[in-house]
Amino acid sequence: MSHPSLFSYKLTVPQSAIDEYGHVNNVIYLQWMQDAAIRHGEAIGYKVAENRGWFAREHHIEYLSPAFLGEDLEVRTWLSEIRRVRLRRRYEFVRASDGNVIVRGETNWVYVDIKTGRPVSIPADLQAFFPLVIGQSDSPPASIP
Repeated sequence: MSHPSLFSYKLTVPQSAIDEYGHVNNVIYLQWMQDAAIRHGEAIGYKVAENRGWFAREHHIEYLSPAFLGEDLEVRTWLSEIRRVRLRRRYEFVRASDGNVIVRGETNWVYVDIKTGRPVSIPADLQAFFPLVIGQSDSPPASIP
């Protein structure tokens, strides 16, 4: 990770991710996207606020190429937009053997009061934990190793 707003980690595709067609099942990428968001927060010291939480409002995943058992992937994530009560987090899955992006995704997260279930404003100090990656439509800057 070269900057707190960009986060990446590597994984090797396990047998448990493989479906009856012999490649990573589509829903596994959704789990990996959530895992990446959590890992990003943990990596920079984010702590979940009492009675506040992030809830997914919408996911979008674009499958470009399949991944197979034992392949090494790099998972990348960054924030591209923060609004009053929501943020947009983007993701890329890159195959290590050829450097190709095989999956792109994004999640719109809403910051919610757990007791009422209603959206609440994202505090400025919380926004400071996750600086935006500005000017990136689909991909992060090339500075992610």
